[in-house]
Amino acid sequence: MSKRNKHTISILVENKTGVLQRVAGLFTRRDFNIDNITVGKTANTKISRITITTYGDNNTLEQIIKQLNKLIEVIKVREMKPENTLRRQLALLKIHAPKEQDKAEIIQYVNIFRGHIIDVTPKTITVEITGNPDKINALMNLLRPYGIKETAKTGITAIGRGQKTL
Repeated sequence: MSKRNKHTISILVENKTGVLQRVAGLFTRRDFNIDNITVGKTANTKISRITITTYGDNNTLEQIIKQLNKLIEVIKVREMKPENTLRRQLALLKIHAPKEQDKAEIIQYVNIFRGHIIDVTPKTITVEITGNPDKINALMNLLRPYGIKETAKTGITAIGRGQKTL
């Protein structure tokens, strides 16, 4: 029986128009689901790095990597193993906080999670937090009882630990 695991894939691509569309289109054509995706230029402005999180068994992962390597603009593809990877995500959370006591408690939680208060109004506090997705989810679970009015999260971006590079 096959096992569905979460996989993070890092892809170096030529920084050209339409490359992201071709990568995403490959996933669509092959019926692979993208859980989240981020893209940005590397230190070399001619190269971009795409980070994709997807679910599937090992055969699915192997097929994704093989198909990605067939795209002309793809320079390198690697699965980012959890034990050797630093993964980060950004979340902005607007929390309902009409009472001063609620604000004080929210600020304490945000400080414990090393987040930042980036906006305060008489009825809301907006929080910025970066980190491992588990850390962000843990803070969201603590803040949920106050009433999360709005959430904006980026995709996961990842880089390998140590000296080895993609």
